[in-house]
Parts: sequence; structure tokens; C-alpha cells
Amino acid sequence: MTEISERYARHADAFAATIAAVPADRWSAPSPCEGWTAADVVSHVVEVHRMFLGLVGRTPEPGPEGHAEAFAHVRKIVQADLEDPERAGATYEGMFGTQTFEGSVDGFVTLDLVVHRWDLGRAAGLDVTVPEDEFPRIAAVLERMPEKVREAGTVFGPALTPPPGADAHTRLLAEIGRKAW
Repeated sequence: MTEISERYARHADAFAATIAAVPADRWSAPSPCEGWTAADVVSHVVEVHRMFLGLVGRTPEPGPEGHAEAFAHVRKIVQADLEDPERAGATYEGMFGTQTFEGSVDGFVTLDLVVHRWDLGRAAGLDVTVPEDEFPRIAAVLERMPEKVREAGTVFGPALTPPPGADAHTRLLAEIGRKAW
């Protein structure tokens, strides 16, 4: 297992655990992503996995219907591809030039799991935080993120001003357009 596949697995485990913890009556609850419910957050994460697989010519069969099952389906494929050196190194032309599947998963899909896990937790009324070891990676992505991606609001929204004296977690969430206060 590479560092990238291990990081993906760790955050996929956490996302799956958060899905499992969502109370049945909270799937239609609004998330911090404007216009999205808890169910929409999971559907988005599943579709992002499918999209990145598609960028390297991999189109997984449609998965099961349930939230946990649909995520488990695409997660298994991405994890297997990360652990296969040929598939992990597959390239495509993207927004940042020539990219590898592995690099894109690490730079976007894993980050999507981290940020949207917080969104899902918030919608479900769960106590979820962004792991501190991800703060520098998120900051690095923010530095190279085109403004049009922030404007789309699917991962990062426009930066907010955190309250005075906010802790590092709240400041990070404000930087990615999430209100944690």
C-alpha cells in the first residue's frame, strides 16, 4: 500500500463510518452545501469517484442504491486502482495539465472525503471534525484552486470571516466557505 492509497483508505473508512452513523430521519436534513441534503452529499461523493475513474477510461458498473452500499461500491474500485501501479499511474489531461489517477485521487477525491465528511456530519447532527493532519494539504489545494471552482461551491465556497479568537479548525472551515459557528 502506498502513502496515497493508505491516506485514501483512512479517509474512506471515516466517511463510511459517518454514513453508517447518520440517523434514518436525517438523510433529508440540509447540509452546509447550499441546496444539498445529507443524501445529496453522499451522492455527490459517489459521483466524484465515478467521474475520476472515468477520466482514466474506467466506467464502473452502476452500484447499489443505498447510500452506504453505493459508496462502498465505488470506494472498492478506487482503492483497487490505487493499489495497482499501472492503474494508479494512468494519466489524463485535466484542469492542471497532465494528471495521474493517483495524484488526482490524493489531491481531490481524498480531500472531497475529508470536507464532505464534515458536511455530512453537520447535516446528521454528528460531531465530526477535519483531521488536523489534513490542514496543510487543504491549504495547499486552496492555493492552487482556480476561483471558478470555489464559485461552483461543490467543495470550497467563498471564504468566510471567522469570529475573533476562532480556533484553527473553525478558521480552516471558514477559509473553505463553511460556517462552523
